[in-house]
Amino acid sequence: MSLLSIGKSGLLAAQVGLATTGNNITNAGVPGYSRQVAIQVDTPTQDKGFGFVGTGTEVAAVRRYYDNFLATQLRNAESNQASLDVYSKQISQIDNLLADPTAGLSPAMQDFFNGVQDATSNPASAASRQAMLSSAESLAARFQGMSARLSEIASGVNGQIVSNVGEINSFARQIAELNNTIAGLSTDGKAPNDLLDHRDALLTELNKLVKTTVIAGDNNSLTVQMGTGQPLVVGNKAFTLGTSTSPTDVSRVTVGYLADTGGFSPLPDRVLTGGQLGGLLEFRNGAMDRAQNSLGQVAAAIAVTFNAQHELGQDQNGALGTAFFGPINAYVGTNANNLASSTADVTAVVKDASALTASDYSVDFDGTSFSVKRLSDGQVTQINPFPQTEPQVIDGVAYTITGTPAANDNFLVRPTYNAAKDFDVLVEDRTKIALAAPISTTAPTTNAGNAKITAGTVDANYLTPGNALTAPVTLTFDKASGSLSGFPAGQDVTVTVNGTATVYPAGTASIPYTDGAAISFGGINLAISGTPADLDKFTVGPNTSGVGDSRNGALLAALQTKNTMDNGNANFQTTYAQMVNYVGNKAREAQIGGAAADAAVAQATNAQQSVSGVNLDEEAANLLRYQQAYQASGKVMQVASQLFDTLLSLGN
Repeated sequence: MSLLSIGKSGLLAAQVGLATTGNNITNAGVPGYSRQVAIQVDTPTQDKGFGFVGTGTEVAAVRRYYDNFLATQLRNAESNQASLDVYSKQISQIDNLLADPTAGLSPAMQDFFNGVQDATSNPASAASRQAMLSSAESLAARFQGMSARLSEIASGVNGQIVSNVGEINSFARQIAELNNTIAGLSTDGKAPNDLLDHRDALLTELNKLVKTTVIAGDNNSLTVQMGTGQPLVVGNKAFTLGTSTSPTDVSRVTVGYLADTGGFSPLPDRVLTGGQLGGLLEFRNGAMDRAQNSLGQVAAAIAVTFNAQHELGQDQNGALGTAFFGPINAYVGTNANNLASSTADVTAVVKDASALTASDYSVDFDGTSFSVKRLSDGQVTQINPFPQTEPQVIDGVAYTITGTPAANDNFLVRPTYNAAKDFDVLVEDRTKIALAAPISTTAPTTNAGNAKITAGTVDANYLTPGNALTAPVTLTFDKASGSLSGFPAGQDVTVTVNGTATVYPAGTASIPYTDGAAISFGGINLAISGTPADLDKFTVGPNTSGVGDSRNGALLAALQTKNTMDNGNANFQTTYAQMVNYVGNKAREAQIGGAAADAAVAQATNAQQSVSGVNLDEEAANLLRYQQAYQASGKVMQVASQLFDTLLSLGN
């Protein structure tokens, strides 16, 4: 090959080097751009007899600097960062709502029980009774307001999930199209570098929405899987995601595949991890659900326990108390996939606050029997018998199942989900606040002994038909036998001494007397202490002058600090404090995790950029080097031209 051709090849190679370096410099600030370099090789030499002589150079390829391991590491770090970021933003809303010292629940509960205590101190005061009703209404409004705010947050999460799914589909389609284009252009070992960078940039943005796994294929094609291995892009085909309402909860959005025919196949939330979508689902299924259920648990506990005690009291009209707050009915979602032939219906009502949990439950029919599964830990309880003869209470909730079920029927039961929203005050007339006790006891002054009888209380058995007193019961002490007589003939009598209870069947004529023993019959509880004289009498009767009585009011006020929740281990305030503490800890964890994720992204970015990033100082040096090579190759061509001219002149 002539010297002119050699110079020309060097000139062309230097020109490609200059173009590549110039392209690096101008794209240095473009996100996702990978540094490129011109790979220059020598052309085949020629045998001249005395040896081999070079023929010049050529550019074998323009290669981008790219490390798949570092790129994957960065994508994973950014996916985790996006997940923690969206989780932190969402949970901070709940944290601010629950912990607010003025708008939170704690001040409203304190004000309500302050109102109960004030009314108890002044049971005949109309103003105190009205103030108690007002504080109850304020408490109900606070529960309802907080529930509405949590519902707004949940609705916002649904909207973001739908938006994220749309963006994921868009990126998946673009990646599939690029797969097709890149595969067509990737021939003879050559690769369209800019298209590869563009696809990597799309993968980066996709990973911020949901964590993906990328598998390399032929001709630079990629297979993209999301979450725990669900396909999203295979070659030039993109799978389409969609959203639909949950089959058991219309207020909840689920994610799944959309078929070409329009069908929808839901995916379990647990398989969609990482990225904004994973963070939203983790927040919704964790902190969001727990906050809603725990808030409802407190609301349900207050309503159920306060109602139970209020119904054991007596109002200013002399009537037994009624329910102060509305009933707490559990949310029951019938699975939309249940067979049309099924007529089964499930209702659930909160009955026992102490056994109530913040968990959701799945009610399932296997073709023979129903079972109730606690979703927090998987514990299963059978409905027995079925068909039922009466409601079955499980974890403080009474389940009633009617109709004819079909195999695989499924129902979602959320006992406390709507409790805060449905928390309502039923008593509107202040005179119907039952602050008095329905019974009164007396020991006549004519008694010769020094024995005394307590004021007496009643329990839930007093509300059993036939147990409520309509006339006084007089108990008479017989010194000869050391016993009491006069108990209602149709009721058992229980005497408890030092924790040991003895039950005397209904109709027992006389009951042995023990100083200070607790005596119970027909839901009435009292004690007589001291030394009674022969024929001393003790009367238990209806409370006929209870306007100034506040014995039941004191019991209502005591509920504030009484351990009525978590099987007798927590009260309203401590349970709410536990929820606030849980959300606060989760919010703090998200903040700490977010800071760590930011550091991980910065570190992974530095590592990736050390390979793929453009260094302007280095490119400036390359620019000078290629410029000099270009000038030198031009000089070679100039010398070749002069030599050629010299040869021509010799011929003349």
